[in-house]
Amino acid sequence: MKATKSLAVFASVIALFAIIGCNKKTSAASDIGEKSYKIGIAKIVQHVALDSVEQGIIDILNENNVKATFDLQNANGDPNTATQIALKYKDERVDVAVGIATPVALAMANTIDDIPIVFGTVTDPLGAGLVTSLDHGEGNVTGMSDAIPTEQHILLFKELTGIKTLGYIYTSNEANSVSSLELVKRGCELAGLNLVTQAITNSSEVKQAAETIISRVDGLYLTTDNTVFSALSAVKQVFGEAKKPIFSGDVTGAKDGGCLIASGFNYYKAGRATGEMVLRILKGEKPSEIPVRFMTDPSDSDLLFDLDAAKNCGITIPEAYLKEANLIFENGKLTKK
Repeated sequence: MKATKSLAVFASVIALFAIIGCNKKTSAASDIGEKSYKIGIAKIVQHVALDSVEQGIIDILNENNVKATFDLQNANGDPNTATQIALKYKDERVDVAVGIATPVALAMANTIDDIPIVFGTVTDPLGAGLVTSLDHGEGNVTGMSDAIPTEQHILLFKELTGIKTLGYIYTSNEANSVSSLELVKRGCELAGLNLVTQAITNSSEVKQAAETIISRVDGLYLTTDNTVFSALSAVKQVFGEAKKPIFSGDVTGAKDGGCLIASGFNYYKAGRATGEMVLRILKGEKPSEIPVRFMTDPSDSDLLFDLDAAKNCGITIPEAYLKEANLIFENGKLTKK
């Protein structure tokens, strides 16, 4: 494939969702009043991307002069704990409950029916049953999706590395990961790649999963699977030692090296977008009136190439691609353009 065609694939990665949603700036919170609010924010597991979402939510509310206390919770990868957190928020009557990642959002939606719920970074809110339409929320639930252009990612990965068999590790009990698996399958069909999958149920199984498939694949693709990313360092270690490349759909987890390519939206900005939805609810809008939000602006996305990983894998990234990247990892350091 010639460079011009390759760059067209990259362009589609950046522009895929450009017609979905909007990215309006919130105004000052002069109409919020002097009331103090309690905001519950829970995430399924702790890792850099979800921590960034959490911080973005807090920052946008603070910047808009919202007087709020934040009840921050971590389910530690356990759906039962997520349900307990949802019950806590219901009993304590938070003003808005924010669920970061699908299992927490589902726990809230199944537990709370009289408090606004905003989900953050849910890949497939329709498939998860959180909403029945992307055009509006459902009852007391709305939020933002972290859907990524998986098929285009896989085409780009094949073009730059020449892989023939793609590996994919996913969490079988997370709805977003199962939905992503179908996109990966379609991407491999489109690219003419063989696919080898390995299912896990918790973060302690991630390294073993990587070791299980390493000899059967040429490279690994990672979607926004929270359980996998909570143990990403183990995956990078296994594939780095085998000198095989990784393409990450989450740039946040690739900023300290180890992933040849990472392309996706900025999770801190996603948190701010989620916070803007919370702000709209505090100002009086109903969740059912607020459409599901997507990160559609090209400025919300990052593209990272790791030249240390490229050297380790014996791969050369064409200069045309390097010029398009806003993040380069080389000699153990991250450089922003």
